[in-house]
Parts: sequence; structure tokens; C-alpha cells
Amino acid sequence: MTTPVDQLKTAVIIEDDPEIRHILSEVLESAGFSTVSVGNGIDGVRAVLTYQPLLATVDVNMPGIDGFEAARRIRAAQSDTYIIMLTGLNDEADVVAGLGAGADDYLLKPFRPRELRARVEALLRRTRGDTTVPVAVTSAPSQGSVGPSFPGARPATSSIPTPALGADGPAVVPPAASAAAPAGAATVDDGWIAHRDLLLHPENRLVSIGGQDLDLTRTEFDLLATLLESKRRVRSKADLTLVLRGESYVTSYFVGDADKRAVEAHMTNLRRKLGDNPTNPRYIETVRGVGYRLTSELA
Repeated sequence: MTTPVDQLKTAVIIEDDPEIRHILSEVLESAGFSTVSVGNGIDGVRAVLTYQPLLATVDVNMPGIDGFEAARRIRAAQSDTYIIMLTGLNDEADVVAGLGAGADDYLLKPFRPRELRARVEALLRRTRGDTTVPVAVTSAPSQGSVGPSFPGARPATSSIPTPALGADGPAVVPPAASAAAPAGAATVDDGWIAHRDLLLHPENRLVSIGGQDLDLTRTEFDLLATLLESKRRVRSKADLTLVLRGESYVTSYFVGDADKRAVEAHMTNLRRKLGDNPTNPRYIETVRGVGYRLTSELA
């Protein structure tokens, strides 16, 4: 049986190119992971459900089912593994499709191993489910140039403390909490943050609109919580990138155009779920050339 510690140290690589699989294995094993490598989407979904890894890299163009469908099936199975989508497709619509399918990050090929490592570290600094304990990637010598192949791979063990792991289930707001929140209030006594008819509980990671439950991905929730807590202060795309990386200050990690496009794609998906029209927004408005902020409380 796979233990929680095993889960913490396992990564599934879903990639049909043997050379790229080799590179991914080396990078992830150097970060202390045991890798499980597969060459198509169907086997990849099966490997994720079998090993329950902390991380999965998913190529977009694969035989059988593509990476978008693989990610959707992984999320449909209630897996909370972090998903990094890898692709040579640079069109914004493809980025939106990948993130909308359940990916946490989107990395364009060709990529630099250091960039992949930095993105993995950024993902693992973020919370999972309802825990607030950050997870850190540890440096460890590579255990081999190529990870074990599914289905014969064996998860590694580790002494790293195990965080609480939980899947993002549908958000449920207690009726009493909804009734207690005054319309347009910035904060509510029981921990809820309100903006118009939108309610969000940062600690319990719950959100609703007009009393209706809203199901957001981790990234969408983090973006919305950041904007609600910032109120009318504008947050730039670079700033939001650092928030998603778990950084509260400027670091040596470069915030490039791909990072900003990823924020735009996440914001597109978030607005769609909120039912918000960017041209006449009710909740989130775009400050052209700068970033995003909440709309005013006035209708």
C-alpha cells in the first residue's frame, strides 16, 4: 500500500517522447522524487490513480487521449496531484484549455531543467486542500538517469514530514453563514470575506455566489482570495504570479510572458465560473496595462 510519505516523494511522468521522459526523470529525481514514467495518456491516468503521486507532468500531444483529456480524467477521479502541463503549443487558447482541464501550471517546450525545477518548488510551497503547512522540495542526489516504468515502479520512502492531503471538493457554505453576511461587507465576523453576493472563507477554502456553491481549482481559489483580501488595490500579473508561487516578495525567479499568460488563463477560467463579464464586470475588473482588482461595492 502507498503511504502518505510515499505519496509525498512520487512523481508520475506522462510523456510519449523517450528523450524528454529521460530529462524529466533526471530533474525530478534530483529533487528527491521517485518517478513513474509512462508513454501515453491512458496509462498515465492509471498510474496517477494507482500511485497517488504528489506531482504529475502531462504532455499535451500524445497517442490515445491527449493531455487535456488525461488531466480531466485525473481531476474527475478526485485526484489532488499537482499537474504541470508540458506542450509546444503557445496559443493562449491552448493555455486556457490546459488550465481549464485541471492543470496547476503550464510549461512550454523547449524548457530549461532549472525552470521546471523552479516551477515544481513553487507548486509545492502552496497549500494542499485544507492544510496550511507548506511542502518543500528537498535536494537529493539522483538515484538513476531514468525513473522506473509503470506498472513496476516502487514509490520511494522519505523522512520528510507529511502534510495533510485533501482533494478540492465542491465548496459548501453553511446557510447560516450566508444569511449572516451583510451585502457588500468587506469582512464577516465568522471569518468570511464578502463582496456583493460573493462569499469566500480563506481558512476553510469555501466559496459561494448568491448562496450557490462554487467549485474552484486551488489556483482559482488563491487568485480570488488574493483579490478579495486586496480589495480595491490593483494586483499586477507579476504580483499574482509570485502569490501563486508562494512568494510574498520579489525573488530570483524570473516572471516572464508565459507566467503572465498563465495568470490571464486562470483569470479567464475564474471569471467564467463566477459568471463575470470582463466588459461589464460585477466582481473582478481589469486595469488595462496593470492587472486586476475588485469592482466597487456600488452596483
